[in-house]
Amino acid sequence: MGDKKHKGDLLVVENARVKVLYDTQASLCPDDKGDYSSSGGNSIYSAILSRNEAVKDAKRLKTFLELRDKYVKKSVLFEDPLFPANDSSLFYSHTPAMKFEWKRPTEICENPQFIIDGANRTDICQGELGDCWLLAAIACLTLNEKLLYRVIPQDQSFTENYAGIFHFQLWRFGEWVDVVVDDRIPTCNNQLVFTKSFRKNEYWSALLEKAYAKLHGSYEALKGGNTLEAMEDFTGGVTEYFELSEAPKELYTIMRKALERGSLMGCSIDIFSAHEMETRTHHGLVRGHAYSIIGLEECDEVEKDTRIRLIRLRNPWGRVLWRGPWSPNSKEWSTISIADKENLKKQTVESSEFWMSFDEFKSTFTKLEMCNLTPDALQGDERHSWTVSVNEGRWVRGSSAGGCRNFPETFWTNPQYRLQLYEEDDDPEDGEVVCTVVVSLMQKGRRMQRLLGAKFLTIGFSIYEVLCGQNQHLQKDFFLYTASKAKCKTYINLREVTERFRLPPGEYVIIPTTFQPHEEGEFILRVFSEKQILADTAVGSDPIVFVSDRARANKEIEHEGIQGEKRKKMRQKLLQPEEETEEEKQFRTIYQQISGEDMQICANELKTVMSNVLAKHGEIKTKEGFSLETCRSMIALMDTDGTGKLNLQEFKHLWKKIKEWQLIFKRYDKDKSSSISSFEMRNAVNDAGFHLNKQLYDIIAMRYADEHLNIDFDSYICCFVRLEGMFRAFNAFDKDGDGIIKLNVLEWLQLTMYS
Repeated sequence: MGDKKHKGDLLVVENARVKVLYDTQASLCPDDKGDYSSSGGNSIYSAILSRNEAVKDAKRLKTFLELRDKYVKKSVLFEDPLFPANDSSLFYSHTPAMKFEWKRPTEICENPQFIIDGANRTDICQGELGDCWLLAAIACLTLNEKLLYRVIPQDQSFTENYAGIFHFQLWRFGEWVDVVVDDRIPTCNNQLVFTKSFRKNEYWSALLEKAYAKLHGSYEALKGGNTLEAMEDFTGGVTEYFELSEAPKELYTIMRKALERGSLMGCSIDIFSAHEMETRTHHGLVRGHAYSIIGLEECDEVEKDTRIRLIRLRNPWGRVLWRGPWSPNSKEWSTISIADKENLKKQTVESSEFWMSFDEFKSTFTKLEMCNLTPDALQGDERHSWTVSVNEGRWVRGSSAGGCRNFPETFWTNPQYRLQLYEEDDDPEDGEVVCTVVVSLMQKGRRMQRLLGAKFLTIGFSIYEVLCGQNQHLQKDFFLYTASKAKCKTYINLREVTERFRLPPGEYVIIPTTFQPHEEGEFILRVFSEKQILADTAVGSDPIVFVSDRARANKEIEHEGIQGEKRKKMRQKLLQPEEETEEEKQFRTIYQQISGEDMQICANELKTVMSNVLAKHGEIKTKEGFSLETCRSMIALMDTDGTGKLNLQEFKHLWKKIKEWQLIFKRYDKDKSSSISSFEMRNAVNDAGFHLNKQLYDIIAMRYADEHLNIDFDSYICCFVRLEGMFRAFNAFDKDGDGIIKLNVLEWLQLTMYS
């Protein structure tokens, strides 16, 4: 494994290592019962897809305050239509084993409170859901009041302006989103089934869990995960994971800088079997239990004339069981100066906190988890915050889903991101001139897609050094004869892969990939630095990022998708609205028959549908049936998510359009010849709501009429599809509504090619 560079014209052999997780639980817990401010998101591709927003037929989502005030005025309690109080919000793969009742806190107890005496760790008690990873992150969040009350806005209660509606702010793939929920919570025998507070009448933690479940589609989607993932969603930061036995030599410096920036840190001692859970080490620490890291200090050892590094930890359970060196009454306290001793004891403000030497910390604990914060997580704070550059991208089958370096024929087609490192570290180790940078690759939306059987893709990335000013998309030959300068340790099926690198100043290209080629997905590539980050776009490549500093890894656990009969039942459920007319039932039945297992209609399937429609309507004919090109144009017109296929809603919208255009066609097909005159086409275009000039009518006649100046139904539909698509695209780009847009040649080509 690794890079091998040969002289001459020999190819570079560079195999990517892959690791796939099958475990369903990242962090063990005794009660477990089973189991965007983006610089790169404004791409031309996103703008092109935005032309199709009308297809979604969705009303603008009202803000929390708008909804609350509306329901307060009406004296009606809010019921969330997007996360209904029924089994679909609980589980996607099975029927609940118990009978759930959704109740509001006002129906469960007297005098319910949102928060009592501040939110703290005792407000978080796990219920019947295997989401201890989420609860551990919430407990960690309570240690930082500024971060906590960003996630949990305090302007909420069960008395003042109460309307059964609450909201929480969570970071979601590059942006902060406000998640609104009603306060109906799953209960059994009048007791909360999932997360609850130690105080029977306090409900902020249960409602936060509900908001997080809504964000991911269901409560079941929260089973199995990693604390780092939730810490990221509560802060917008990037997480790092260190095996302390393999920790870098500059770990103390890394942790010190992280604390200066307000990073959240925790540590634990691994367990290797279930019976080790909550057993203790000989010094009284608990295995499998998470401790918070809240301080680092260097003190003078008076007799040795040396300095010793110490670390301050906190036990979330509220009691200290540490009996080793630097425990409260140990002899080590006599080895440091009186001033240092007073300083350390002054910092230890809670009985749950304790000190130990940094060397003993590394030998006692087995893993360190760190969540580094972005600037917006600490607005107005004087702490040194990280600077981050965010780039959104996607792997598209047949175009930019090239797979890892093991597939040299397609690897070069993956997205490429520029990285320029010119500012070296402020405090280099051993005098070495390097730039420390943290690269984080996160795949989007896979947990929410679990109900469709989606699994986490196996992802990773490589970094290649390039010549200064080389800003073209790197071709296949470059990768055949050039070894990577750095890369992630392994490809793995986690939500995020993050690595910290120390690279010489220079210019680089980051290549984010899936392990296998032809796997489609969306991702966010983030680069973290101490320094100011500038962004630019290079010709022929993705955004350039100028950076120079630190951060690393988030882990997520793959969960089994729906298979066999369960998947079929879920397809029925997804496609079955609560109330349907007979016509809608027939439409859904047709869609199910043609959409296949992926519940999407491709161009070939659409061609078959249109041919069948023509066969049933004998009064409308085409010379050779609908062409594949026309069907592709139809899909481009309705495609709201960039899949190149139509889902049920998109297909329904297309069908409605075709029926409207069909009526207009019949109106001008006066001789029942299944074609209309190119001269009549002008009137048909006007009836459809398109207002063109003379030159465009001439172009339509030249482009779509046959040698007899007639336009058949296939060409007619193709023309209308193109017109609608181009009008929508123009309006999407014309942000200020002045009727003028500005595009360069490559943007123009992207716009016109996908139509």
